[in-house]
Amino acid sequence: MMVLSVAGLDPSGGAGILADVKTFTALGVYPTTVITALTAQNVRRVGGVEAVNPDFVAQQIDLVLEEENIQYAKTGMLYSPEIVKVVARKVREYQLKLVVDPVMVAGSGGSLSQENMAESIKKHLLPLAILITPNIYEAQKLSRTDIKDENDACEVAEKLGKICPTVVTGGHLNGSDIFYKDSLKIIRDELLNSNNTHGSGCTFSAAATAYMAKGHTLEKSVRKASIFTKNAIEKGAHGTLNQYWAFKPI
Repeated sequence: MMVLSVAGLDPSGGAGILADVKTFTALGVYPTTVITALTAQNVRRVGGVEAVNPDFVAQQIDLVLEEENIQYAKTGMLYSPEIVKVVARKVREYQLKLVVDPVMVAGSGGSLSQENMAESIKKHLLPLAILITPNIYEAQKLSRTDIKDENDACEVAEKLGKICPTVVTGGHLNGSDIFYKDSLKIIRDELLNSNNTHGSGCTFSAAATAYMAKGHTLEKSVRKASIFTKNAIEKGAHGTLNQYWAFKPI
């Protein structure tokens, strides 16, 4: 079972491609990757970003899929509208089942995207996606709606859910994930008292992708990804998650 991550490289190992690879491996699916950008960052700050040429992003996708039969893919940091358009074109070409983690700002506050990324993601990727997994800040950018509480998050999840199934992740919502596909469901949990959250959004979206690739339904994959991510946060250290020790057969 193979899956694909199209995302940026975090050299600290906590987020991005490396977080996706660790999550896929922990959940028993084989990771393939396409790098969209190099970053200089750690768990506290982003020092710089060097984007990959969009044509080279396309070439990476083509060469991976030339040899491998991959159905499920996820995106993370895409950095520029040009890369978004290239990825969208390849998703259509290869008929990939796509999970979108709309990474625009690092957890430390550093920018991981150019301007107009929210509109580009909304226009080009969301209509192709089987799931989008924004945190509340990303959901605000995509919906142009302020989120002050859980009710606001529900409204935004429903709004984005009219484009594609949506889960507004609960790291900033007292631990509850807001899921919308045809109807609204709140996956209730408690907010963990932990600083080991660097890469939690990457881990959640990668876990959901892996569970779907293994044959679980969309809703069950979201619920299992939520459990997996919270376990990884609990077992993390040095500001990052521990995906390897998070997995329990569930």
